[in-house]
Amino acid sequence: MTSTQKGGTVADAALDLHRDSIVVDGHADTISRALDDGEDLGTETGKGHLDLPRMFRGGLDAQFLSCWVEPKYVQRKESAKRAFRMIDAVKQWAAKYPDRLVLARSAADVRRAAAQGKVCGILCIEGGHAIEEDLGLLRSFFELGVRYLTLTWNNSLSWAEAARDPGKVRGLTDFGRAVVREMNRLGMLVDLSHVSENTFYDAIAVSDTPVIASHSCARALCDHVRNLRDDQLRALAKNGGVVGVNFYSGFLSQGFYDRKKSADLADDQERARAREQFRDDPVAMDRALKEISLRYDQTEAAMARPPLDLLIDHLEHIARVAGIDHVGLGSDFDGVTALPEGVKDCSELPNLTRRLLERGFSAGDVRKILGENFLRVMEQSIDRVSGP
Repeated sequence: MTSTQKGGTVADAALDLHRDSIVVDGHADTISRALDDGEDLGTETGKGHLDLPRMFRGGLDAQFLSCWVEPKYVQRKESAKRAFRMIDAVKQWAAKYPDRLVLARSAADVRRAAAQGKVCGILCIEGGHAIEEDLGLLRSFFELGVRYLTLTWNNSLSWAEAARDPGKVRGLTDFGRAVVREMNRLGMLVDLSHVSENTFYDAIAVSDTPVIASHSCARALCDHVRNLRDDQLRALAKNGGVVGVNFYSGFLSQGFYDRKKSADLADDQERARAREQFRDDPVAMDRALKEISLRYDQTEAAMARPPLDLLIDHLEHIARVAGIDHVGLGSDFDGVTALPEGVKDCSELPNLTRRLLERGFSAGDVRKILGENFLRVMEQSIDRVSGP
């Protein structure tokens, strides 16, 4: 083990730095485990990637909790209802464990909770279809504490084009631009993960506050449509935003992604057929989609996990292209199954800090990656409107 100047080990220094930093993760899909599977996330669940005991062990101070609205709820005209139910599930979790978990609405809330030895959940919604083309709903979500909206998921909307569903609309429509402007006014972060390049640049042009890509990686290292090209990274840096690097192996490793392409295509096609076949039978649709997900997860689980260094490579690349002030963490915990070696769940986040130090990042730069960059964007986009 490499020694530090003070005589300790890099591992010791890394753990001290990690514990002394405010660690913010930009994206996790954990709350569905409580709402849909009945898990008590305040206990050591032994499932998924995140619960309160593991957050404390991993030094994870603040977690953006994604209220992901699956496209099936669009067909049922229940997108907003689903988002409200997920928001309520997060609030019920916090209400059950007030001594350990608080809901943060601002960077000031996060810093205050960290000083009190508590962890934070920050509400966000993944999928602009949740607002049902209604700015009034967007405002209602903000009042409930939602602090970012991912403009699209994998499905394009009537007003925004998604990366994995191009052509139905090009970029943002006039209504899409109105959504971005209203988010700016409210103090809600504009999240550009999942959107097409057209939508990305349209949103950057409209937004007068820093945007985020909450859970994306570098396309120069892995040519996945969900990852950002270098020109996008530079545009996001010019805007003042932050990229939360996704931990998903299929976004990190070109080899992993190449092996998964056929499985991804088959999965998309099978899901589309199931949605069409059972469009009038929600129970049957849910059952079919869960069976498809299980088969897909089993395919991923059988594949070798890439090394932790690939995750560091993406952090390093984005820092080099966009600048150290524009890169953070966006794990996608509980939204993916295949994570790299060394970060099987949030309890292993200190391994990432150790590896960053070993790769030559300064302590100050590590603090930025771990959370200060996200906090700075929150301060510039959220706290400036809502105040502490």
